[in-house]
Amino acid sequence: MCALRLVACRALCSVFKPLLRMTIQNGTVISARDCSQAGSKRNTLRWDLTPDDIRTRTDILISRVKKVYDDIGSLKTENVSVENTLGPLAHAKLDYASSLHVLDFPQYVSPCKEVRAASTEADKKLSEFDVEISMREDVFRRITALQKKHQDNLSAEEKRFLDRLVTLGKRKGLHLSKDIQEEIKRTSKLISELSIEFNKNLNEDNTFLVFTERELGGLADSYLNGLDKTADGRYKVTLEYPHYFPLMKRCHNPETRRRMETAFHSRCKEVNTAILEQLIQLKAKVADLLGYSSHANYVLEINMAGTASNVSDFLDTFYETLKPIGIKERKYILALKKRECLMKGFHFDGQINAWDLPYYMNQVEQCKFAVNKDKLIEYFPLDVVTEGLFGIYQELLGLTFAEVEHAHAWHENVKLFSARDTETGEEIGQFYLDLHPREGKYSHAACFGLQPGCRGPDGKRRLPVAAMVANFTRPRKGFPSLLQHHEVETYFHEFGHVMHELCSKTTFSDFSGTQVETDFVEVPSQMLENWVWEKEPLRRMSRHYKDGTPIPENLLDKLIASRVANTGLMNLRQVVLGKVDQSLHTSPHANTAEVFATHCQDILGVPATPGTNMTASFSHLAGGYDGQYYSYLWSEVYSMDIFFSRFKKEGIMNPKVGKEYRRVILEAGGSVDGVDMLKTFLGRGPCQEAFFQCKGLIQSQTL
Repeated sequence: MCALRLVACRALCSVFKPLLRMTIQNGTVISARDCSQAGSKRNTLRWDLTPDDIRTRTDILISRVKKVYDDIGSLKTENVSVENTLGPLAHAKLDYASSLHVLDFPQYVSPCKEVRAASTEADKKLSEFDVEISMREDVFRRITALQKKHQDNLSAEEKRFLDRLVTLGKRKGLHLSKDIQEEIKRTSKLISELSIEFNKNLNEDNTFLVFTERELGGLADSYLNGLDKTADGRYKVTLEYPHYFPLMKRCHNPETRRRMETAFHSRCKEVNTAILEQLIQLKAKVADLLGYSSHANYVLEINMAGTASNVSDFLDTFYETLKPIGIKERKYILALKKRECLMKGFHFDGQINAWDLPYYMNQVEQCKFAVNKDKLIEYFPLDVVTEGLFGIYQELLGLTFAEVEHAHAWHENVKLFSARDTETGEEIGQFYLDLHPREGKYSHAACFGLQPGCRGPDGKRRLPVAAMVANFTRPRKGFPSLLQHHEVETYFHEFGHVMHELCSKTTFSDFSGTQVETDFVEVPSQMLENWVWEKEPLRRMSRHYKDGTPIPENLLDKLIASRVANTGLMNLRQVVLGKVDQSLHTSPHANTAEVFATHCQDILGVPATPGTNMTASFSHLAGGYDGQYYSYLWSEVYSMDIFFSRFKKEGIMNPKVGKEYRRVILEAGGSVDGVDMLKTFLGRGPCQEAFFQCKGLIQSQTL
């Protein structure tokens, strides 16, 4: 499961959001890059900062924003107004957010280790400042005074923004005693620091294993040709996605798979296990200080789900529905394993191990649906997929993309694109694509919001900027970058987040783009995954890398039919992760490896590999999804409802529906509650039927 932009999941991402790089002079917000361009909506982010530049700019940014807060905090409460309190506060947030990601984003993508280190330190310093600024009781008192004073003469979004500020202040304990506030502040700073360290450890991990060609039996030549070799001719296999997942799905040798699975789920095990278990205790402590029964109930209060009890009921319902399907799928997989062990002379241990699951799930697709993965991958060269994906998104949403020539970026392989509204020609935003792995780079797939699209102090919309970061196989001599179908799905998913960032049109940066409820944030991107399971879109983004021929019709039919393959086990794994997350964050302390092993066995029916701890590399738990991982399943329910109820009925490439979707869902950002957006677009309240229908779990009905 891919993750949403880690950068935007800072400790207090709900307080400060990314926007254009700005500064404040004489109370007016102008461009920090070039004062002569103050009236321009265009902006060029700087990616050539040295470690010293990063440190200096971090200090200047903190000082600049702190002064605005000091000024607001010194106002007499009876004199507060929209003009002297809400406006300056919004502009200060915009200024902070505008400068933020030039400083903290390089830790995930810079090819220079020293820059990554400086960016990580900046992130820690800014996270501490986040805590300080979010706990300004003097500013909170002015905001509450303003809320009481202005109830009727604010716009809907202004009122939402003001109410949000008051809510966030109470959730930081600013209505409690000084002693409790100080304890919350100290603990929150430590939580931020540990979360950053957790993810830094994962980003910097460069573990690799060495295998002979025989030990890699079953893997295609295109895979082997993409591997580096040792001096004695053996293959070096890293734990990066393009190496790990194909091996786990295709390698015939169970010992090779066991070694890889053990290494993959032992990444940063010692250091990150200690960090995670400390984070769990610290978060439980803050929740208790604030009067909540658990950290999960604290974070869920402002989500669609509301409470940990509602999440538990949701996951339990899924489990009961999926349980009989999972039992059948495990029996089939065990039979496949027994037969293969007899044929190849392997020892049959009578159980499905963690290193068996992806391999035999892949076998199920081949046996039941006859999907030839070796043949299929040849039809998805990255350039062709990108061209087709761009065309689909442009046609659907009424946009036009163009590459920005000679654009400055953090690496030579990164490209920058401009997006314009097709009808008006107006530029609506820009996005970077950073698609291949390299040392020190963020190892998953994610969208990072770098600048949001909201109204600036001059009343004009600021151009949003986002970056899609992925780890698709690098092209090698004689071979382009070829994508597995699941990688095409990942591409569509993350690019859906990019579109959410670029299309938003909000007044305040707090509501820009993906700044919605956590259990709604995946809805737009998951909804767009459906296009990679439909014939017309698949034809548009595929052709053979050698001769340009289209995917044969029978292979296309088999691929689409395979969507329901392993649906029980795949979704049960999501239930496992959701349950693990809830268990860890409804308790004051936990043995994380034990919790994962217990749920894995009880729900999935597959034991965790002894000596490993998957949660030590489960970046969501320290990246903004703590207590909220259920959101992927929760969001998928709504995303399927949107797709089947509107697009599937009215045409998956229907621009009328696409533009309505852009207006109602994407442009609104977080300025409207998720459930209200759904009701507007669907014309009714959401339901779960489409999800279970898509997964082949209930009989198809007309929605």
